[in-house]
Amino acid sequence: MKILVVGANGQLGKKLQDWAKQFPTSYNFLFTDVDILDICDKRAVEKTIQEHQIEIIINCVAYTAVDNAEKEQDISEKLNGNAVGILANLSAQYDVFFVHISTDYVFDGQHYKPYTEVDNLAPISVYGRTKLLGEKLFIKSKCKGVIIRTSWLYSEYGNNFLKTMLRLGKEKKQINVVCDQVGTPTYAGDLANVIMTILAQKNVVQHQEIYHYSNEGVISWYDFSKTIMEISSSNCSVKPILAKNYPTLAQRPYYSVLDKSKIKSDFNIEIPYWKESLYNCMQIIENQ
Repeated sequence: MKILVVGANGQLGKKLQDWAKQFPTSYNFLFTDVDILDICDKRAVEKTIQEHQIEIIINCVAYTAVDNAEKEQDISEKLNGNAVGILANLSAQYDVFFVHISTDYVFDGQHYKPYTEVDNLAPISVYGRTKLLGEKLFIKSKCKGVIIRTSWLYSEYGNNFLKTMLRLGKEKKQINVVCDQVGTPTYAGDLANVIMTILAQKNVVQHQEIYHYSNEGVISWYDFSKTIMEISSSNCSVKPILAKNYPTLAQRPYYSVLDKSKIKSDFNIEIPYWKESLYNCMQIIENQ
């Protein structure tokens, strides 16, 4: 199978590249980023699909600078929304199976129990609204494939919360971290693995499906930070603060735990506990 991965230089794209190196004969991958393929250019995407006889597209592209999105709505809408429409429409036209990554930010965070795939969508930020636009264009295209909503993505690659905490743990004696925003971290390596599991069983997907995926467990950003400092043996003290005392341009969901029952049932997968995956990722960073 010929798989086009767009946004291949991001966290998830890099972990898919690692997967491809580990299993070099399983699939034929074409990894691209904006320097090779602009997914906002319909003609360029169509040419790539035709020339390489692409059968699967995995979209790892996203404008994820949540606060900057409030100021750069056009760019966020272009990458998180309109570009998804281009990929989805071409997937429908050329019978390509489309895997699109979405986010917990499509919810308002006012829930009291884990969000299911059919719960009400009410994003409270530009980032969330533009990601929801991408989902809507995916569905409208009638392409075959899956939307996977995930949360709090981190890895040994790029810039993310884990990397920031590790840096601050070396630079600061004390930091303040929000304790009243609750969710679940997702290691990009685990998400890459589950994407490939889905592709190996994609006959399960009759047309379009939406799935939720994160690691197991429920924590706050404060809990996440404390654990990072403990595993890294940092002397940096982490103090809990309320979100109202740490103002940001974009609103964040207060509660965005995702219910993963559907993806576990449909593909018979076991999801790692967040702390185990965090430890494994930090071991990789330490050995780099």
